[in-house]
Amino acid sequence: MNSKSTEFLDISPVISSRIGVFPGDVKFERAVSLDFKKGDHLLLSSIQTSLHLGAHADGPIHYAADGRGIGERPLDLYMGKTLVVHAEAKRGERVGLKHLSARWQNASWPAKRVLVRTGSFPNPDRWNSDFCSLEPELIEFWARAGVRLIGIDTPSIDPETAKDLRSHHMVAKYDLAILEGLVLDEVQEGLYTLVALPLRIENADAAPVRAVLFKNPDLLAF
Repeated sequence: MNSKSTEFLDISPVISSRIGVFPGDVKFERAVSLDFKKGDHLLLSSIQTSLHLGAHADGPIHYAADGRGIGERPLDLYMGKTLVVHAEAKRGERVGLKHLSARWQNASWPAKRVLVRTGSFPNPDRWNSDFCSLEPELIEFWARAGVRLIGIDTPSIDPETAKDLRSHHMVAKYDLAILEGLVLDEVQEGLYTLVALPLRIENADAAPVRAVLFKNPDLLAF
């Protein structure tokens, strides 16, 4: 394997007490119980946090009463050839097919995973409610084209105030995987290999991921 094939982009935000979470959700806090600075023999800490933190994967149990937890999802959903697309949408809009480049507006899809760059949530440490989400019709279009995972550079594929969660329910209909909270500002359109494995938390509604894009789109056969 040559060096060019292993070049990658980190598309995960830094996790700290500053990072934004949904209004009313549990913010990230890290408590240090042992510390070299206090004369202890090691550094030891614990965290309290929402699982929907930064780059994360939603589990079906989050939006479907009969869904599976994130720890029970197949790992191959979260790694393999992936297409990054740029959406030309206004703040607060649901992204539809019309917001994508004409080259992507057909049913022949080049990858089983799609990540959408909207640029509408530019600072993970500064929450803004008018981020872009996805139209359920776009999700259905992708599902019928063979897509297995969708991702976005905002906190959710549905708007912040949505209660009906139409896009999440469309995902449930086709048993797709979801990645949210990605950082795609510096990522160009095109094909990559995604690796974004969720923590194996039993019966959980979500799990953080460390998401990376390898520049070689054929690194994995998934």
